[in-house]
Amino acid sequence: MKIHKLKLSTEIKAEKSLIWKTLWEEGSYRDWVKVFGEGSYMEVEIWEENSKVLFLDPDKNGIYSTIVEYIPNQLVRFKHIGNVAKGEEQPIDEETKKWSGALEEYRIEKGEDFNTLIIEIDILDEHLDFMKEKLPLALEKIKNNCSL
Repeated sequence: MKIHKLKLSTEIKAEKSLIWKTLWEEGSYRDWVKVFGEGSYMEVEIWEENSKVLFLDPDKNGIYSTIVEYIPNQLVRFKHIGNVAKGEEQPIDEETKKWSGALEEYRIEKGEDFNTLIIEIDILDEHLDFMKEKLPLALEKIKNNCSL
């Protein structure tokens, strides 16, 4: 099983702070991540390096991660660690070892008349087609939500 790095970007005519807010404030986050699954959400106690993050569906299933790098309005990098089932972190098993340590990064780079949002994510073979389909839709949603 191979991990691929998927990288997409979009130019957005909005301030970096607005793009950041659209990405990570609870209501707007829930709006753009629903392209991956209706009712998806995130739990994070504090936005800083080494903080734990849970990426969950409405049944509290998903993954847990840590923030490995955090620069407000510019960069956040998550390291995915393991699964969550019904709100409980699961032990790392052989299946999880295949992707544990995968990274997901959101970066905003300043341009002249726009800013560029860049997303890089490590994806297993079995999820690659799904993410190639859904990630561009998520980027478009983020971009549209920044211009409201």
